Amino acid sequence: MQLSKEALKTAILEKAASSPKSQLYIKDFYACDPETKPRDLKNLANDLVKEGKLMFWSSGSTTMYALKSRIQNEESEG
Repeated sequence: MQLSKEALKTAILEKAASSPKSQLYIKDFYACDPETKPRDLKNLANDLVKEGKLMFWSSGSTTMYALKSRIQNEESEG
């Protein structure tokens, strides 16, 4: 059964918070709900960016998603 939009947003945020990597590809979120189409999942991740809960992070060649707090922590530690 496909998760509701709000449940999937929560799962995305939990994945971003608990992952050993601070920056994640969109494909890293696919496991949050295998029944959700990749495009729908990307739209929800982009909604979380608009809401200020996630942010884009760019390596220069690709765009990834991250929690703002995790990026700031890594930058201050580095």
